[in-house]
Amino acid sequence: MMINLNEGVTAAEGFWVSGVSAGLKRSGRKDLALVVSQGPQFVASSVFTTNRFEAAPVGWSRRAMADGTLKAVVLNSGGANACTGEQGRVDAAKMATIVAKGIGCDPMDVGVCSTGLIGTLLPMDKVTAGIYTALENLCPTAGSDAAEAIMTTDNVTKQAAYISAAGWSIGAMAKGAGMLAPALATMLVVITTDAEITVEQADADLLAACRVSFDRADSDGCMSTNDSVILMANGASHITPDPEEFAQGLSQVCISLAKQLIADGEGAEHSISVSVRGAASEDDALEAARSIARSNLFKCAIAGNDPNWGRVLASIGTTTAQFDPDAVDVYFNGVGVFLQGAPGAPRDQVDLTPFDVLVEVDLHAGDIEATIWTNDLTHGYVSENADYPS
Repeated sequence: MMINLNEGVTAAEGFWVSGVSAGLKRSGRKDLALVVSQGPQFVASSVFTTNRFEAAPVGWSRRAMADGTLKAVVLNSGGANACTGEQGRVDAAKMATIVAKGIGCDPMDVGVCSTGLIGTLLPMDKVTAGIYTALENLCPTAGSDAAEAIMTTDNVTKQAAYISAAGWSIGAMAKGAGMLAPALATMLVVITTDAEITVEQADADLLAACRVSFDRADSDGCMSTNDSVILMANGASHITPDPEEFAQGLSQVCISLAKQLIADGEGAEHSISVSVRGAASEDDALEAARSIARSNLFKCAIAGNDPNWGRVLASIGTTTAQFDPDAVDVYFNGVGVFLQGAPGAPRDQVDLTPFDVLVEVDLHAGDIEATIWTNDLTHGYVSENADYPS
């Protein structure tokens, strides 16, 4: 089935959600979301940041999901609750406890996610009041409100859904616009499904989906302290999906979200796909593609609509990937600008004015291909991060 970008976490049956304003953002916009599973199953899986400065909500959620179950997730923007010491851990636990009392479950069945400025304690009076409001406003149609409430520097909400002809669905929402780099990206993601799946299936399929999606979104090479991807499966459809279709559907949803994150990158004027083919191994393809995607010189060139293939070659040349420099090809938006170790078509034949840019490299060293998604480096990115509160 086709991915639907107009539906999010409520695309799956049996999930009630809300998105409200708790006053955490000075703008007064929505900043607190709640996702609650109605069951009958409460299977869950997760992938979290590998940053050693793990935010308090990540630590709480990691422990809460150790048994493979979850009944709800509470998320806030307007404050990361990261590097906040013992008080931060107390605050994360309090958020889960309030939700648990409201829906009648154990606090360890509630995940917590936060995003925003690092190093600032959350105003818990506002958070507490916001959670009560979110509990009062739970409904099965507020997916867009929830997606809006988790935005920080995002310009648009990110949602995706996979609707199977067999009668089950996957829905998801994400936030992220800066600090996008593996592992994961600077993002919060909640994925829901009404399919009947096991914990083992959820774990395996989520890891596989992240590997080909969020782990390949690389905007600026910076890893967050708060990255969280949470999958909740409630079995409300009473349908056990075809394993292959479910895995593919989950990957498609995650890939869609990853591309949406990159397209909304801070200050981005181009969304760039860097595809390396003809590699001897997947590791080689990924290393070469990521080296290009992380080159500030390359990203600045794209911002200036300049198909500077020399910056592509210089980046590949620093990797350990197998290739013969005299056999490499480089294409910008389908135009071969460097072929078999020598200049190809003139640069003025390349049009880089469209938002979407495709850079292809053929190493001619094997038959493996991999793609990394990134965006250009603009004045807007510098301005946004120079002015970010600190």
